[in-house]
Amino acid sequence: MTNAANFDSVMDITPRPPIVFVGGQGSWLTDSEGNTYLDFIQGWAVNCLGHSPRPILEALARQAERLINCSPAFYNDQMIRLADLLTRHSGLHQVFLANSGAEANEGAIKLARKWGAKYRDGAHEIITMDHGFHGRTLATMAASGKAQWEHLYEPKVSGFIKVPLNDLAAVAAAITPQTVAVMLEPIQGEAGVFEATIPFLRSLRALTRERGILLILDEIQTGVGRTGRLFGCEHAGVTPDIMTLAKGLGGGVPLAALLAHRDACCFEYGDQGGTFCGNPLMAAVGCAVIEAVTQPGFLARVVQAGEHLAKRLYALSARHGCGEVRGMGLLLALDLKRDIAPDVAALAMQRGLLLNAPRPDSLRFMPALTVSNAEIDRMTDVLDSVMTDVTKG
Repeated sequence: MTNAANFDSVMDITPRPPIVFVGGQGSWLTDSEGNTYLDFIQGWAVNCLGHSPRPILEALARQAERLINCSPAFYNDQMIRLADLLTRHSGLHQVFLANSGAEANEGAIKLARKWGAKYRDGAHEIITMDHGFHGRTLATMAASGKAQWEHLYEPKVSGFIKVPLNDLAAVAAAITPQTVAVMLEPIQGEAGVFEATIPFLRSLRALTRERGILLILDEIQTGVGRTGRLFGCEHAGVTPDIMTLAKGLGGGVPLAALLAHRDACCFEYGDQGGTFCGNPLMAAVGCAVIEAVTQPGFLARVVQAGEHLAKRLYALSARHGCGEVRGMGLLLALDLKRDIAPDVAALAMQRGLLLNAPRPDSLRFMPALTVSNAEIDRMTDVLDSVMTDVTKG
């Protein structure tokens, strides 16, 4: 392990283990001492093609020789190419490129409120879901439904009404003349991988159209192939008015996107922007990612890998008296039925396996979309032994 004194200049905002990662390839990370780790976190579902994948390396090298950045006040060819790919595959019409999921969601909130000011008599309230997660800016924290944030950074940005996920009646009851939109994740990843059901999403799309308000889908974690479809909403066959993407879109680099139907696109000059938004270096990577994920057979393989992972997790659950496997594709969670998830994740890391514990009773699995069945088997074998030792202890 690296001497702890070397960490003093890094702001202490999370309990990081005393490990320094220096390399990565595919599903594996290497630390400064030469130890290797099987990574089933992948930057919280960010590295969709794994660590240092060839398509991203080539896109970075090629674009860095041509143009790294100009100004968002000008078009560049990669900005246009990525926006065209996203509109073509999503059925939406215009794209604002940004740098993080929180920034994309902040943009979605601003766009909805601008639309409400123009077309819904100043309506500005947005209905969001209990336990949802939309980012760490002041507005996206207010939009999120994390109980531990309720009294943090007061005063909050106002105008967000919380309702339970999958409760259509609660949504309908919360709509008032001040409501401009409903915003949610197709799967609440940070909350522990809880799905918005297909009937709920379909009924919500119908309700928002009937009431004349916008539907915003936060696909930061579910987008770009994570669920076995390019976008999570495709499972329900719905198209939102506004969609946000990040994480997997950049495959490891800071890249996000705000997509909108033409009828919702109402920003005026000066309303939205950002120094690095749409820079050609990151946009070139986004193009490489979308082109890779939409190759024939890629998403079918994600579905197969997700089924294999779920099967292994169900078998492990039966052996250790755990509960359900939640989620779809390669965004899954295992209900451990007791509050041992942090202990399991800590012991797994000691044995070379990186897992995420979003809740005290649950583990979340977000491997690279290119993970092999052999790597899934290796992960579940290590987890099996860890569970045995933790429950004994």
